[in-house]
Amino acid sequence: MAAIKLLEHERVDELQRNGYRIIQNEKKFCFGMDAVLLSGFAVVKQGEQALDLGTGTGIIPILLEAKTKGKQFLGLEIQPEVAEMAGRSVALNGLEEKIRIVTGDIKEASKIFGKASFDVVTCNPPYMAENRGLKNPEEPKAIARHEILCVFEDVAREAAAVLRPGGRFYLVHRPRRLMELFETLRRYSLEPKRIKFVHPYISSEANLVLVEAFRGGRPQMRVEAPVVVYEKPGVYTREIYDIYGY
Repeated sequence: MAAIKLLEHERVDELQRNGYRIIQNEKKFCFGMDAVLLSGFAVVKQGEQALDLGTGTGIIPILLEAKTKGKQFLGLEIQPEVAEMAGRSVALNGLEEKIRIVTGDIKEASKIFGKASFDVVTCNPPYMAENRGLKNPEEPKAIARHEILCVFEDVAREAAAVLRPGGRFYLVHRPRRLMELFETLRRYSLEPKRIKFVHPYISSEANLVLVEAFRGGRPQMRVEAPVVVYEKPGVYTREIYDIYGY
């Protein structure tokens, strides 16, 4: 592993996969369980190329490289300082030949990479509509959580544009917006094919949903068994430990 200089407020966390580590800045934004769940839900086959839209810390490309046999993984991030930090995490793990972090706007993804360039696209998009909740629009945390710099339609449009025919789009979002997500995906010929709900406890309502959509797929969807996060307060279920790699 390479020795990488850390900036103020940065720390290195273990990922429990292949000995990989990641740099995070506690004052800006750290990855959450939703990103880890998405990396466990997404399928990247041998030889495929994958793009993560709004990659943040680079957690999804790094975990997908660890978990799959994909050929190449790219991450697109609009905030230069966050993209730079993600690039240092790639270097920290010696993954420069497999993972590349690009600074750029999701809304310009098809111009940056070209149309029909990827087999797989992943995204952990902002969940909150721009005008909901208190926020400082200049803060990285606000940009990650609120639709300030892009809305879901931007994500769906660009995912469809950069995917090859038959390519797959994987996302994690809030169940309350599920119908809006489906309507938007289908508007851009991304057919929802597989969904999985995530529940904090077995008796709780779902608070996340994982979606797989195929570019140009036929209408037929499978609802998989749900993920339950906790057996009891502070104790993960076996499935969560497996996803994390413990």
